[in-house]
Amino acid sequence: MFNTDSADRPDTVAVTLDGKSVALPTGMTVAAALFSIGETISRISPSSHKPCSPHCLMGVCFECMMEIDGVQRQACMTEVQADMVIDRHLNDDKGAVS
Repeated sequence: MFNTDSADRPDTVAVTLDGKSVALPTGMTVAAALFSIGETISRISPSSHKPCSPHCLMGVCFECMMEIDGVQRQACMTEVQADMVIDRHLNDDKGAVS
């Protein structure tokens, strides 16, 4: 799913994802870059407390909301930048399942 052609691998930059250093491809949105490395969960639903994934990838559904550099942003509308800090709050008290 969302694999890039091996002959045309994009450059990557280091970011912090949920407290861990990872390399994300440049030239795409955070949501697409996370999909490309196999990360499909964007957040925990505040109402159902179940994992959510981006749906529309064009800024309409807000299912890709996550904290990027300390601000709640839509990952599908935010381009990957070096040294970003991305926190999906999957394992804390901001909506995660116990």
